Amino acid sequence: MRQIFHISDVHFGPPHLPELASGALGFIDDHKPDLVVISGDLTQRAKPHQFQQAREFVDQISVPTLVVPGNHDVPLYRFWERFLNPFGAYRRHFSHELEPVYRDEELLVVGINTAHGWTFKDGRIPLRRLLAVAKVLEEASADQLKVVVAHHHLIPPPWFGTQRVLTNAYEAMDLFTSLGVDLILSGHLHQSFIGNSEEFYPKGGPPVVILHSGTTTSNRGRAGERDKNTCNWIRFGSESMLVSNYRWEPSLHRFTEHSQHWYPRHSRSPYTLEGLEEPLAGEADPPGSAAILR
Repeated sequence: MRQIFHISDVHFGPPHLPELASGALGFIDDHKPDLVVISGDLTQRAKPHQFQQAREFVDQISVPTLVVPGNHDVPLYRFWERFLNPFGAYRRHFSHELEPVYRDEELLVVGINTAHGWTFKDGRIPLRRLLAVAKVLEEASADQLKVVVAHHHLIPPPWFGTQRVLTNAYEAMDLFTSLGVDLILSGHLHQSFIGNSEEFYPKGGPPVVILHSGTTTSNRGRAGERDKNTCNWIRFGSESMLVSNYRWEPSLHRFTEHSQHWYPRHSRSPYTLEGLEEPLAGEADPPGSAAILR
């Protein structure tokens, strides 16, 4: 059984909550995932000291990590920098790599940078980047769980009004479905959500599971998670994957499991739970269902 720990929107700066960052590090030390994914918004205002704090946090993680930037990692008020060199501070003070790839014999995780300097909030995936991602995915083996990581959302969660999905979301989802992507991890909305591609982009093909994390370590939760903090724990075997949403429990000073969802790996033989504990009745949604994690 392999394991991924997914956190997002850590927002080093005024909204950051150090106790929860320590809790996330404690979770990692206790559970020893194969990979930690951080899906963007490392900082609140893309300031050098905020990136340095984020770098110190990631350096304390004792397992491999994959990190993509978010829109808050682009300067907001430093206008010339925002439009001419939007990721200069990110590269100087955190990491030169904006779109990392992690791979081993059983796992392929592809990072996509959906942030840019032209707008304040919305994201996009350039079509040329999709072509490059397609080449990486085409080279994956049938044994690898295929995961894509982006900051911005590709499907519209409920109760978020007119907030748009990222530009070229339809084209991206069409590509990911055709190339057998199992899972997409994202953040940005500061509210947990799980759904699948067929609910929003029906093609009659195998559904791609789409998993958002709320803000893991800041006070910027929204809607049903206004005063809450969340992250995701993904376990997978050769035939299926189990997704658990974790929520910070202040009385216990740790992240605790809040909900559990089981899915078959559609590129493998479906409907077995090899290497996974079978969810208890009433604790998991049927394969392919969508739910607000609350």
